[in-house]
Amino acid sequence: MVHYVYVLKSKDHFRFYVGMTVNVERRVKEHNSGKTKSTKGYRPWILFFYEEFEDRIQARKREKYLKSGIGKEFIKDKWFRSLTG
Repeated sequence: MVHYVYVLKSKDHFRFYVGMTVNVERRVKEHNSGKTKSTKGYRPWILFFYEEFEDRIQARKREKYLKSGIGKEFIKDKWFRSLTG
């Protein structure tokens, strides 16, 4: 089964959220409907990017990396590069 690691960006706050799922579209809708306690206060969310993995173990490793200090820097760098073209 394919697993995805996704990064959301709060539309109104400089806040990112990293998660893992098998259905990205459904998961983003859940975040924006307020069903996820940790993201409820920073709605609305936009999907910034996602990555596809062959299995849950690979996806979990990437999720943990993106939640680490160096992973957060990677996300911020990607965000700033997206703003400058």
